[in-house]
Amino acid sequence: MTSTLPAATAAPSRRWWTLITVGLAQLMVVLDSTVVNIALPAAQADLGFSDGDRQWVITAYSLAFGSLLLLGGRLSDLMGRKRTFIIGLIGFALASALGGAADSFGLLVAARALQGAFGALLAPTALAVLTTTFTIPRERARAFGVFGAIAGAGGAVGLLLGGILTEQLDWRWNLYINVVIAVVAVVGAVVFVTNPARTGPRPKLDIPGTLLVSGALFGLVYGLATAETDGWDSPLSWGMLAGFVVLMTAFVLWQRRAAHPLLPLSIVLDRNRSAAYSAVLIAGAGMFGIFLFVTYFLQASLGYSPIQTGLSFLPMIGMLVLAAQLGTNLLLPRFGPKIMVPVGMTISAIGMVLLTRLDLDSSYAPDILVPLMIIGFGMGSTMPAAMQTATLGVEREFAGVASAMVNTSQQVGGSIGVALLNTLAATAATNYLTANAGAADSAAQAAIHSYATAYWWSAGFFAVGAVLAAFLFRRKGHGVSVATPAAAAEPVLAH
Repeated sequence: MTSTLPAATAAPSRRWWTLITVGLAQLMVVLDSTVVNIALPAAQADLGFSDGDRQWVITAYSLAFGSLLLLGGRLSDLMGRKRTFIIGLIGFALASALGGAADSFGLLVAARALQGAFGALLAPTALAVLTTTFTIPRERARAFGVFGAIAGAGGAVGLLLGGILTEQLDWRWNLYINVVIAVVAVVGAVVFVTNPARTGPRPKLDIPGTLLVSGALFGLVYGLATAETDGWDSPLSWGMLAGFVVLMTAFVLWQRRAAHPLLPLSIVLDRNRSAAYSAVLIAGAGMFGIFLFVTYFLQASLGYSPIQTGLSFLPMIGMLVLAAQLGTNLLLPRFGPKIMVPVGMTISAIGMVLLTRLDLDSSYAPDILVPLMIIGFGMGSTMPAAMQTATLGVEREFAGVASAMVNTSQQVGGSIGVALLNTLAATAATNYLTANAGAADSAAQAAIHSYATAYWWSAGFFAVGAVLAAFLFRRKGHGVSVATPAAAAEPVLAH
């Protein structure tokens, strides 16, 4: 029999099983942005596509994911969290199975685009389920600590899992593994995920707003992707980026007058939430300096295998999880995001600066291990605090689209980070080779120099993020509180 209970008194065991289910979905989406990277060389050898085409296996996913996130978040508001969550899981699993069975380059790229589309439905819904399930302040802090740790560590987990699957099984298992995860998550969703009771009339989808923002985000991600591969003098890149500016401006103007706005501007104009979205975006840009270039360094410069590379990131994940739990359970309630996020960003910047000292004679401990652990602690202090603040105090009917803004910020930040850091690193390598033509091991040293350039810029991202967060976040006790009594009293459907 179905009954209505206050969220605060719903069975605690159900809430924690919901967290496990949502965590599995989040892990699947986040690790899929890196797990396929490790498999690319093997997939290329098997399917016979060119180096020029290789980027589309990655880009197809990020284009669909990034451009459809806000639509996915709004659909979860309109269709119901549980239904949308299950549809997203099943769709993601089927797309993954299609990609794993692909016998051509075109089919693999199409499957990756489908993965991105269903990921755009799944990711914001997962966070919205968490937001509406955990309304008791202490439990909310613990839940977001776990969720933020998964969001921050998923990329590193993807590198390790990709290495193991590629070396021990076959590159196709980097896609098939999602089917296994999704099956477990679907069972958990059916049993444990609840739907909030809808109050008032069913809202309508803002179709003009959806088309405008989806087109804008597509232009941004595509423009940055082509800038990465074709250079910043590419007319196509600048045309796409100009299209992003035009469409995003039109979207904002439309949201001011739409009867049923896709993204009510009050959500992003709240000072604490805008600060949180900015922090997630900047952290997403800076994080790629770790996963991308440290992976290059370990494999190309030090000769690590894919599995060794993945294992090298485990201490960083451990520190990230530790900091996430300490931060959300003890420090965030006491100090608030105005202290936690800038401190986390500063710690990450310090770790990045330490990475600039790496050279061909560096060893794992302490040259690589210590900076990675410092960065892990910094990210664990930043991400959960920012994500919790970004979804705090939002009306339940807009929890999905507010959660989508978190994912959009992280995806856009990652796209900006990849394009900028790759371009800056490539330019640094070219300049080094020109200045040291004919020198012994100049190619290897040029690579080291390019990595260091990326680390310095990543450190700069985090430093700017720390300053912005310190200025933008309100002092604790001002603005949106850590938990709102109104939210805690909202009903959910309990089975």
